[in-house]
Amino acid sequence: MDFRISPRIEDYRARIAAFVESELLPLESRADTFDEHENIRLGLLDTLRAKAKAQGLWCLQLKRESGGQELGFVGMAVCYEAMNRSIFGPVVFNSAAPDDGNMMMLEKIGTPAQKERWLAPLVSGEVRSAFAMTEPHPGGGSDPSMIATRAERHGDVYRVHGGKWFITGAGEASHFVVMARTSDDPRYGLTALLYHKDQPGWEIVRRIAIMGPEEHGGHCEIAYDGLEIPAENVLLEEGQGLKVTQIRLGPARLTHCMRWLGLAKRCVEIAREYAASREGFGVRLKDRESVQLMLGGIAMKIEIGRLLVMKAAWALEQGSFARQEVSMAKIQVANVLHEAADIAIQINGARGYSKDTVLEWIYRYARQARLVDGADEVHRMVLNRALEADGSDFWRWPVAET
Repeated sequence: MDFRISPRIEDYRARIAAFVESELLPLESRADTFDEHENIRLGLLDTLRAKAKAQGLWCLQLKRESGGQELGFVGMAVCYEAMNRSIFGPVVFNSAAPDDGNMMMLEKIGTPAQKERWLAPLVSGEVRSAFAMTEPHPGGGSDPSMIATRAERHGDVYRVHGGKWFITGAGEASHFVVMARTSDDPRYGLTALLYHKDQPGWEIVRRIAIMGPEEHGGHCEIAYDGLEIPAENVLLEEGQGLKVTQIRLGPARLTHCMRWLGLAKRCVEIAREYAASREGFGVRLKDRESVQLMLGGIAMKIEIGRLLVMKAAWALEQGSFARQEVSMAKIQVANVLHEAADIAIQINGARGYSKDTVLEWIYRYARQARLVDGADEVHRMVLNRALEADGSDFWRWPVAET
């Protein structure tokens, strides 16, 4: 097994790392960098995005013909980890959720007309987007078969009624994908439709306050009351909504993990720097066995996460949905991010609990990782289902063709 990356990927990684070091990290300690929701303010973001574009570090995930850098999932794993050394990194390089997943989805399944209308403005950074699927009880959450929002066809349009909530980025989004029920067929009853924020018949009911810092546009509750969507805005075909979710959510879950690894490593970096300088009772923290055990243990767990992510990235590049690989990576990395932030705060003591470092920001952000894009328990159920189906073949190695 060859774990070496190509010189081209290494070139992108190094240039992203240099950009993060020089342009982004200095901003994290400045109060005027942040908006009211504890993210980078939009005016400053626009300036940094222009710099990233000028350096050719824009949209790594897309093909060249779409305006991207065509690095593939393995290259993305390397570079997304490097960019999220900073809490601002992904959004600066146009590689943040939910735009990241929406762009990859539109590139893969959009018609030429849909790509021109809905993808190109996202690639340029002109607009933001949202993926509206999750609903309050008794609607669909992790189980899309429970989706209750309905889209009824009337001639050449669909009229949408229902509600969604915790829709990431909705407050700043112009382009939306809404998942709605078009029939009661258990397999072919859902349809994905595209709409623009200026279309009447829907509204943002509220921006839901959360415990952590927020993405631009927050996490919103949405109500649909007769939103009319032209039939030409259906992704794939009517009844293919479940397939759309499979195409979108697998890669999107994995890119979350790629980014979270960068944050986990940043936590370790801050902890190591402090442990090397802080002394108590005549001994530096880094020389205490208890601290060494904490740092060595979390370093190993991060590396396990990196290997799981890279295996899943490789599987996606082979054309697999990589359901098992992505679920394993999602569970491991979501938990290791939270643990890394917790350990770093413990080592830093009161300093870590304060806003003198980004550790408390990462700690509050990290708790959502075990919930978004499927809770840990859901992914463990997915793995058990595969184990039941495959038995000992659950652990089989893929065999190369001769």
